[in-house]
Amino acid sequence: MQDTTKVAKNKTQKVDTREIQGGMWIPSLLKGMNEEEMKLLGSKMTAEDIYSVNNSSLKDAIVHFNGGCTSEVISPNGLLLTNHHCGYGVIQSHSSVEHDYLKDGFWAKSYAEELPNENFSVTFIKRIDDVTEAVFVGVTDEMDEAAKQKIISQNIDKVAKAAQKETWQKANIKSFYKGNQYILFVTEEFTDVRLVGAPPTSIGKFGSDTDNWMWPRHTGDFSMFRIYANKDNKPADYSKDNVPYKPAHHLPVSLDGVEEGDFTLVFGFPGRTNEYLPAVAVDQTVNVLNPAKIEVRENALKIVDGFMRADQAVKIKYASKYASIANYWKKWIGENQGIEKSKAIQKKRDLETEFSKIVNEKELVGYKTLLSDFETLYKEVEAVSLARDYWIEVAYRNTELLNASFRAFQLEQAFLRGGDKAFESARTSLLNRYKGFYKNYSAKVDKPVFEKLVSLYAKKAPKDYVPASMQNVNISEITNNIYTTSKLTSLVGAEELLSGTPKEVIEKLNADAGYKFGKDLHSTFYFKIEPKFQEANLKIAAVQKEYMKALMEVFPNKRFFPDANSTLRVTYGQVKGYAPKDGMRYGNTTYLKGVIEKFVPGDYEFDVPQKLIDLYNAKDYGQYADNGKMPVCFIGTNHTTGGNSGSPAIDAEGNLIGLNFDRVWEGTMSDLNYDADICRNIMVDVRYVLFIVDKYAGATNLINEMTLVHPKK
Repeated sequence: MQDTTKVAKNKTQKVDTREIQGGMWIPSLLKGMNEEEMKLLGSKMTAEDIYSVNNSSLKDAIVHFNGGCTSEVISPNGLLLTNHHCGYGVIQSHSSVEHDYLKDGFWAKSYAEELPNENFSVTFIKRIDDVTEAVFVGVTDEMDEAAKQKIISQNIDKVAKAAQKETWQKANIKSFYKGNQYILFVTEEFTDVRLVGAPPTSIGKFGSDTDNWMWPRHTGDFSMFRIYANKDNKPADYSKDNVPYKPAHHLPVSLDGVEEGDFTLVFGFPGRTNEYLPAVAVDQTVNVLNPAKIEVRENALKIVDGFMRADQAVKIKYASKYASIANYWKKWIGENQGIEKSKAIQKKRDLETEFSKIVNEKELVGYKTLLSDFETLYKEVEAVSLARDYWIEVAYRNTELLNASFRAFQLEQAFLRGGDKAFESARTSLLNRYKGFYKNYSAKVDKPVFEKLVSLYAKKAPKDYVPASMQNVNISEITNNIYTTSKLTSLVGAEELLSGTPKEVIEKLNADAGYKFGKDLHSTFYFKIEPKFQEANLKIAAVQKEYMKALMEVFPNKRFFPDANSTLRVTYGQVKGYAPKDGMRYGNTTYLKGVIEKFVPGDYEFDVPQKLIDLYNAKDYGQYADNGKMPVCFIGTNHTTGGNSGSPAIDAEGNLIGLNFDRVWEGTMSDLNYDADICRNIMVDVRYVLFIVDKYAGATNLINEMTLVHPKK
């Protein structure tokens, strides 16, 4: 597929855009190859426009949203735009049956109406420095991996402490290219962040779990917040005296929309990718680990969904948790399908064959055993990796009483390690955690989840890692006993368990049926599964680090971007439709008409507010229409992953055109294997955001503080 794109100096050049797309690039290192590739795709920006230390640049508008998602500053008054699903927990925390902001939406018409949030922060990146040389001081090839890592950790701590920064700023160091490069980030964190606006879930989560990871998509997945600072525009804890933050840069908002082939840049904090795993590792993920995790979550979701559909109070309590469970359940299914469709495992094997041929031809002795080492190590780690995933999915993530018992188990471990003082500190922290936990807990919902998932663990986890208390027993009887007698089924009971002297608390915990059962599981994880997994993983990481170095040496002309690690990255691409299956072709944009076509009155996934229907019928779209139609979402070839939720989609000139929120199902395998033919990221069109804020919500105060532009005119 040859695409013709305009390049600098008005020349035209034929270029296969598939070869220059994909990748999550470090914004401070864009000059050169990346800058040229962006121009070939249609960008009019320089690397300095995107990242600059001394001048205002795009990076000054990009914000890490509470350590998970991304958000962007879209006004000179610190107004933030992110996804609805990123703000979901906050919106839920302010909601009740009487004031259900999830159902009805929320819009602050003045600063005074904006809602503060506890334990919440957003972070800017102020500077990015390569510190690889300093981190490797004292490390030699003769050292074993543990000794190397010890010195590297000491050096990281030393370099971070010595970093040049302001007193209110922080410095942290992350590894890149599997530990072959280290980069320091100077950050600025703001803790006074207030909820400004959110559409109802019937808009912000339209399509819910059915449409999650799917295209065509019709979801208005956005919410709005505001950063507040002290009178000096510096970070400060919440105070009524704080004022809206004045950013170094905010993104102008384009009203001109997108069309096929338009340049798109997504700027944000992608969480984790593993593009350079060997074939044996991807095979294990797809055929052993993912199926187990999918089965556990599928069973949990079915049970919770039944309760949510029957009880509105349960629906509110479990809405955020359910969405979190469903998200990766569906992602893993799509990932497996994408790996198979793209023949990713075979492609990796082909690359490894070529790698081995060159290594042998050039007599690169140090690299000759890397692939066989991988085969041996992944065979050794398979059982413990599977056991670890079962523990995480059953005991930590999806069975709430077992999660509560795990927190109490950590309390007991703190006491055993640090005595009364450590116990008191841990108890205070746990009591606070339990208050939030039990606010959204229902033993009625959790009980059948416990029975089903524990049964799965007992039956399917590797037997060496199943506690004796779970073997050859009646799980149904155990479940009934626990949920009848355990104090961990309520906040009152948990607080009662945690009252008294440290010795009394430990005795009460170990007499509790729920805690005792959980303790057996957690002890197996702590003292059997995790040590063996980490030991094996240290060996794998050492081989992976050497393999990454070898790939870059053996294939000097290939593009190698660093895997995502929750640091600030740029990914560039184009607006493009795609063909997921033979005879099927998807366009690049969806419209409000599609929302109405999917409308199912009263359905929790596809209901539509009457006011939105009225606006559609009247074609009352204001200045946000595109030839009489209201755009909702569009897709592009940007390489994104978890953490890119809420990332801005930016046009060729640096204007906001959309808001990244998802990937197409066929392309979720991009965490392991990006393929420009089928990997697409999904973005809500910023004109739909403006339309909902303006015409649906009437929050013109928010529209008025933005900078609206017409770059195509």
